[in-house]
Amino acid sequence: MNSNVIGGELEVCCTSPMTGFYRDGFCRTGGQDFGSHVICAELTQEFLEFTKSRGNDLSTPAPEYNFPGLKAGDRWCLCASRWQEALKAGVAPPVILSATHPRALEVVSLDDLKKHALT
Repeated sequence: MNSNVIGGELEVCCTSPMTGFYRDGFCRTGGQDFGSHVICAELTQEFLEFTKSRGNDLSTPAPEYNFPGLKAGDRWCLCASRWQEALKAGVAPPVILSATHPRALEVVSLDDLKKHALT
């Protein structure tokens, strides 16, 4: 499926840094993506601190995985469940609907995504 949550064609989330489970810039998913990295978000400092406190440090570089470390303002494909968790904690980062895969709707409501959409 190459569509997005609003019915259009799935757009690139980010290529610098290169994101996506397949590291192709798209928030696509497949059988090996147990985290369902399908929500394209523009990261905030609050979210980066939140996810680090939950054991997923996205801000520290990990050269052995060719991971540059992320900063506020970067766009990244997030796990739908982590975004939902951040929403409940009041720190959900804004999303790019055109680059968010429909599988996100298995975990998150379209209304919540729209309320946090970048315009």
